[in-house]
Amino acid sequence: MFVSKTIAMKLISTKYKDGNVALSLLLLRITAGASIALNHGYQKLTGFNEMAAKGFADPFHIGVKASLGLTIFAEFFCGLLIIIGLLTRLATIPLIIAMCVALFFAHGGDFFGKGELAGIFLVIFVVLLITGPGKYSADRAIGK
Repeated sequence: MFVSKTIAMKLISTKYKDGNVALSLLLLRITAGASIALNHGYQKLTGFNEMAAKGFADPFHIGVKASLGLTIFAEFFCGLLIIIGLLTRLATIPLIIAMCVALFFAHGGDFFGKGELAGIFLVIFVVLLITGPGKYSADRAIGK
């Protein structure tokens, strides 16, 4: 009875520990960064010619290859920076732009349908822009 009451009290508590927040930000960075970089960005990087030939979205009218290149930069390279927590806030900006284009241009703003994943990534990268990388990051190690 004592164990279950203690667990229940922790679950309904409004208190938090800074260490838990730092660990949560680390998990968020690694999960989102790995998913965007290794799943989406790497596929675009290795399939550049095929995707460019199919007519990749060009919402800024800079050319299909330039748009695809900027998307690869955002998803793959900025995603890797997010994973290690290096230049985190700066790295979120191209990702936020890419997710806005994916959500509102490629998926027509369908947040609860085809654009759901882009919307979730958009929110995650905005959160990381606001909070920063957390305690367990290269940014923090360099900043000391």
